[in-house]
Amino acid sequence: MSRTRTLGPSTAAIHGALHPRPDRSPVAPPIVQSSTFINPVGGNDEVLYTRYGNNPNQVEIGEKLALLEGAESALFLSSGMSATAFALMAVLRPGDHLVASAWIYGGTRRLFLEQFGQLGIEVTLVDPSQPRAFTEAIRKGTRAVFVELVANPFMRVVDLEPLAKQCRVSGLALLVDATFASPVNCRPLDFGADAVVHSATKYLNGHSDVIAGAVAGTAAYIDEVRHLLHVWGPSLDPNSAWLIDRGLRTLSVRVERHNANGLAFAGWARKHKEIVAVHYPGLPTHPDHAVAKRMLKGFGGMVGIQVKGGIKRVERALRRLKLAFHAPSLGGVETLVCEPRLTSHAMLTSAQRTALGIPDGFVRVSVGIEDVEDIIADFEHALAG
Repeated sequence: MSRTRTLGPSTAAIHGALHPRPDRSPVAPPIVQSSTFINPVGGNDEVLYTRYGNNPNQVEIGEKLALLEGAESALFLSSGMSATAFALMAVLRPGDHLVASAWIYGGTRRLFLEQFGQLGIEVTLVDPSQPRAFTEAIRKGTRAVFVELVANPFMRVVDLEPLAKQCRVSGLALLVDATFASPVNCRPLDFGADAVVHSATKYLNGHSDVIAGAVAGTAAYIDEVRHLLHVWGPSLDPNSAWLIDRGLRTLSVRVERHNANGLAFAGWARKHKEIVAVHYPGLPTHPDHAVAKRMLKGFGGMVGIQVKGGIKRVERALRRLKLAFHAPSLGGVETLVCEPRLTSHAMLTSAQRTALGIPDGFVRVSVGIEDVEDIIADFEHALAG
């Protein structure tokens, strides 16, 4: 193949950078289950040590994610939260100010409002639906802007292009959590972002059996993140890295199925008499549908629905599900259902959640890759109870 040809996402996720492989080498990479490696005596080569994130299994998935995101470099860590924290700590110092979207995961909100303050970093949360919200929040000490591309639990989509333009004008770093989209549906760097964050627990791995995070960006920036990894130590173990590599090999086909199933499920839910609201960017009724069509190659497998009757009605329906599991997290091959009141927004009161538009009858569905007719039939049965 031509050296200048850009590999498609499936090819990049399966093979990584193409290079000759010797005869009798394994097609699937082995797990290099070693904490340390023998160094040459008298040399100045990089020290290989799994805590440093340079175990062969760790390096291989970093190179693949960089290819998928169109980044110079990428690094995996032990969780999505460690990836978010280090991605921002690599650009922020005590006394700095961060502007962040208010449409963010509850754990990220706690990181910003509880922990960053102890580090001397001030955070302002803004409503991305307000056209000038980010611009008006920027001040002299602002160093970065953070957003979730597709935000939990309403699947709101942030328009990155005008935001990236404003960040360039103001000399700010734009960091984007693209977990819900995956690099198959959107590559934020193509829209002007400076760095991308993922909870690799979700779509990148895709099998509900690994906790991990990842950061992608320029080589110099990832070196800063790696320095933090060396000091704080949340490295990914080799077996988890191997499992993520296994997951990446089917990322494109899985996300294509998630996209198709999510759209079909949302279309069904929109017409169901027991469901009073559906939040899915692929529906024309979604407030960010136009932005989603422009930025996303697919609308994903995440759907928010509000069921009539509140908590008791929802709990009755959840107990009748046979195929879908009542469990937190998302992005696995199986369909999962969770209640934000018990997971991402558990730290808020019922009144506070209602004020945010998350009444106690709200559930979030991570639509899996099962036959969509079976998924819909399962929810039909549950709601008929």
